[in-house]
Amino acid sequence: MADVHNKETRSFNMSRIRSKNTKPEMLVRKFLFSKGLRYRIHVSNLPGKPDLVLPKYRTVIFIHGCYWHGHENCRYFIIPKTNTEWWLNKITTNADNDRKANRCLTEMGWKIVTIWECELKKSTVNNTLKNLLANFKTE
Repeated sequence: MADVHNKETRSFNMSRIRSKNTKPEMLVRKFLFSKGLRYRIHVSNLPGKPDLVLPKYRTVIFIHGCYWHGHENCRYFIIPKTNTEWWLNKITTNADNDRKANRCLTEMGWKIVTIWECELKKSTVNNTLKNLLANFKTE
């Protein structure tokens, strides 16, 4: 099956996709900040370069796009109809890297929270953020 866009249009569309400061990431960051929680972003010296690091709680947060990280049984993870083999390899590699980073972080004593893009949609965002906040309750 041929792509619905020409090569230039597809290239432009793909160039607009960000890996940092995405809408889901900004939503979580603003929420945590409004609750008085402070964090570091995109810490490159930790495995997997977590989106958010809360050193006080020894917790890292990954905010994964359902498509890019292969969120199983998710309506937003659709296998592409063009260049399928290449994309499946890319997404599988991303998921493998996620597992490796999680394993290393756990061994280093970090707590890992993964939030999927689909969990931040209108119907579920309030519940997701409430559950996230429960990780940081102090006594």
